[in-house]
Amino acid sequence: MTAARRPTPGLLAALGFITAVGPFAVDMYLPSFTQIGTDLAAPASSVQLTLTAFLIGIGVGQLILGPLSDRFGRRPVLVIALAVFAASGVAMAFTPTVEVFIALRLVQGLTGAAGMMLARAIAVDLSEGETAVRALSLIAMLVGLGPLIAPPIGGAVAAIAGWRGVLGVLAAISVAMFVLAVAVVPESLPPEKRHAGGVASAFARYGTLLRDGGVRGYVTVFAFGFAAMMAYISASPFVGQTVLRMPPLVYAFGFAAGAAGIVLSNLVNARVAPRVGVRRMLLVGVALSVVASVALAVLALTGALQPATFILCAFVLTSATGLIMSNASALALARAAAARGAGAALLGSSQFLVGAIASPLVGLWGEDTAVPMALVALVASAVAAVVVLLTRPRPLPAA
Repeated sequence: MTAARRPTPGLLAALGFITAVGPFAVDMYLPSFTQIGTDLAAPASSVQLTLTAFLIGIGVGQLILGPLSDRFGRRPVLVIALAVFAASGVAMAFTPTVEVFIALRLVQGLTGAAGMMLARAIAVDLSEGETAVRALSLIAMLVGLGPLIAPPIGGAVAAIAGWRGVLGVLAAISVAMFVLAVAVVPESLPPEKRHAGGVASAFARYGTLLRDGGVRGYVTVFAFGFAAMMAYISASPFVGQTVLRMPPLVYAFGFAAGAAGIVLSNLVNARVAPRVGVRRMLLVGVALSVVASVALAVLALTGALQPATFILCAFVLTSATGLIMSNASALALARAAAARGAGAALLGSSQFLVGAIASPLVGLWGEDTAVPMALVALVASAVAAVVVLLTRPRPLPAA
């Protein structure tokens, strides 16, 4: 039976927790890389592959599971995927070799992709009109807490119980996600609205979506807005601690301020966007991203960048990203209609693809300058700005 229209606060909290699989599964075990390599007698490159395998799985998994949810419904795909995710998480805590570890991380990425993608689709399924952005903003706010709290939790657990203890905590989190999906998350796509063709034709919906200029434009804005923030996140440790010589406490405060920006901007967006318009709030987010990136570039190129201005620019940039991602995803998914699972998959996969490209670019000129970070963020913001101004989608046909 289909749940009532409009997601409850409890359901939104559950969807936010399930969506946070990415930040938790990545950030919590990063401080343990050295321990993992030592205990498993594995080189650093092999340990790094555990992260690469997970990220590849997340990207590919969304593209597979999205159309399947359009064909068979959101709940069965979510529950089955998270069951496998939880089982592989428990097995991972007992991994005997780095090769097994890499294989399990790939499985986790492929199945954990369901939570990251389907939470958006379910929230929009259960919302009406532009009020969907309120649900997406609240989910994004909860997700924004992941990068803020996962690293210190992971570091603290590793210090007490080692890297297997960290994996044990991640296993418990994965089991909790599965239990929440079973107990709280309803089916949001009734049978009459599911894709009636075969599985192959469900995947063909990607072509239909990409031919829609609105979907294509908003997915691009979503991805490049995220890429601007990834440029900051990837280079932040080197710029803050090596270039600007920020003390650990000051750097930690600055990074926390950036994470807080995502949370605060989504709180504001949840209240304001339904009243003033989703596209208008998207334009505000893109404009703020450009302003922050231009300021970073000017300060970096002139050698005037200081800890205070770095933290301020980071706060504005991450706040802007919160606005961009919530509103661009709401606009894209509103146009996806019956192919909303595939639409959510396009959003998530483009996010990881463009973010993965942006991350290594910031290190091309070494670790003693902030210029690459600023220029990559500026280019990404500029692309998002140009695309959003050119995206003037035709009105959706009447239902």
